[in-house]
Amino acid sequence: MKRIDLHVHSNQSDGTLSPKELVRHALSCGLSAFALTDHDNINGLTEAIKEAEHCNVELIPGIEFSTEYHGTDLHIVGLDFNWNDPDFLPSVQFYQEERLRRNQKIIDKMAADGIDISWPQMEESFGNAMWTRAHFGRYLVEHHYVESINDAFTRYLGEGCKYFIPRQKVSPFEVIALLHRFGGIPVLAHPFQYRFTDEELRTLLKSLKECGLLGMEVYYSGYTHKQEEYLLALASEFHLAPSGGSDFHGTNKPNISLGSGTGNLQLSYDLLDGLRHARATSSHFSRRS
Repeated sequence: MKRIDLHVHSNQSDGTLSPKELVRHALSCGLSAFALTDHDNINGLTEAIKEAEHCNVELIPGIEFSTEYHGTDLHIVGLDFNWNDPDFLPSVQFYQEERLRRNQKIIDKMAADGIDISWPQMEESFGNAMWTRAHFGRYLVEHHYVESINDAFTRYLGEGCKYFIPRQKVSPFEVIALLHRFGGIPVLAHPFQYRFTDEELRTLLKSLKECGLLGMEVYYSGYTHKQEEYLLALASEFHLAPSGGSDFHGTNKPNISLGSGTGNLQLSYDLLDGLRHARATSSHFSRRS
């Protein structure tokens, strides 16, 4: 079986491996293909694709967008889009600028309370990656303000905590339209993370499907067989192609392995074929090149 992983992060967002290292790690894990899906940016794609050309691994362009739906932080993974279209980067500039604005506010608020942090110090630790709250959590651990990243989120960075700064977000419907504009495949990420009831999830899927959602992560690190069966039935009901991924972050999520997640994932290349077929037969599909 040709194995794949369609949800992977590098150090260009909140992972710890570089894009080049990810390609080599995917090869060592026996993967035929994987999608680099960093948060709100494609900064790692050039390096990853260049390295993949020298390895027997297919690199699928990806991105994970943070959106808001009825007050819930909802993630849409975009796969296999025209990432080198000259209009794509300007179209996602908003998401990157929002992260930069949020990050500066977190730094300013922490510094005002006596935490030894600044933009240059963050750059020294994490370079020019698209920083997420996980980066701030690592900074707090490394500078001995907390013992673990989980502790950082519980005390400082989680929703409702003092240094939680919300970002201005867009709706998932806008992101889905954007991905179709550049020939991509929009996928609802980790549906159980949002803690929706069955009725709420069905309402969401109906709305997203009508706007062009093509896939849903049925297979994800830690999902039980019963959960997968439930999501597979929903995917069939709403004519969505099943997707799956580990959500690998390197040492930031040490219990999750590339390709196999927490040990339960064995994802076939057939999933990617199914997603591409859903795109090819969708009335929303853009043939822009």
